[in-house]
Amino acid sequence: MKAVGYKTPGPIDRDDALVDVTLETPRASGRDLLVEIRAVSVNPVDTKVRRRAGAEGYEWKVLGYDAAGVVAVTGEEVSGFRPGDEVWYSGSIARQGTNSEFHLVDERIVGRKPRTLSFAEAAALPLTTITAWEMLFDRLDIRKPVPGAADAVLIIGGAGGVGSIAIQLVRVLTGLTVIATASRPETRDWVRALGAHHMVDHTAPLAEQVAALGIGAPGLVFCTTQTDRHQSEIEALIAPQGRFGLIDDPIAFNVLPFKRKAVSIHWEMMFARPVFGTPDMGEQGRLLNEVADLVDAGRIRTTLTESAGRITAADLKAAHARIESGTARGKIVLEGF
Repeated sequence: MKAVGYKTPGPIDRDDALVDVTLETPRASGRDLLVEIRAVSVNPVDTKVRRRAGAEGYEWKVLGYDAAGVVAVTGEEVSGFRPGDEVWYSGSIARQGTNSEFHLVDERIVGRKPRTLSFAEAAALPLTTITAWEMLFDRLDIRKPVPGAADAVLIIGGAGGVGSIAIQLVRVLTGLTVIATASRPETRDWVRALGAHHMVDHTAPLAEQVAALGIGAPGLVFCTTQTDRHQSEIEALIAPQGRFGLIDDPIAFNVLPFKRKAVSIHWEMMFARPVFGTPDMGEQGRLLNEVADLVDAGRIRTTLTESAGRITAADLKAAHARIESGTARGKIVLEGF
């Protein structure tokens, strides 16, 4: 089968950073599905793994986590899918990735692809949807009010992949006011179109801007990027007894300043369930099915903003470079081989 892989970690501008290769097609067993990949999207985690991890245990390391495709073969213990089913999912960081013609994935983290989306439109959503859902509803428990706080959530990085779906999930599934950060005209238009009630500029001090909205101090803050840069502003603007969640990898993060306000800190890693085989890992497949229903009902839209070509080394290298530039809006998708 065709695939895109690499052997040695490093920067994207190397000739061998990503390479077109031919690999043996894997075989499905147990609860695994063998999925024929139709489209994938690129996430910051792809670039982080490429810079840090080599092909240990494999001839080639294959990246890619988001995918939409068609079930080709099912393992003998699979009960929820059959060949021909159209699916979407985000795989496990502990296994080979989706940048290949065929891919093995545990059925428990797989959902039914929304009928109303193309494969490319669907591939934009799984990883960010799972990340946003788990942070909002499992970690921050946003349906539980923070006493005395504004009924609002601040989403820092509102135009990114995770922020783009988080805004929609809050709007569709709660009555909370959404404050999203965006700094450029195109990103401000984007978060407004997704449903943000208020926008603030993350290139300027946040606490003063949030206070100027006149709605009170939010008790819920979800930071999707540059937490180390925004930490002091978050400390100032969040309400006492608030809940603060982050998903990035700050070089330094001091939790002590949050003690004065009794703010709880929540870290989200959507790969935790599949990597550790937690008893509730099937929740990821369930939530993807619930979001598929919301998409098909017209309540959630795809976050696809850029079609970056085919699933080839050259096109994936360009997509990685775009992600690393920090200017991407929504999601970058590649389709077909």
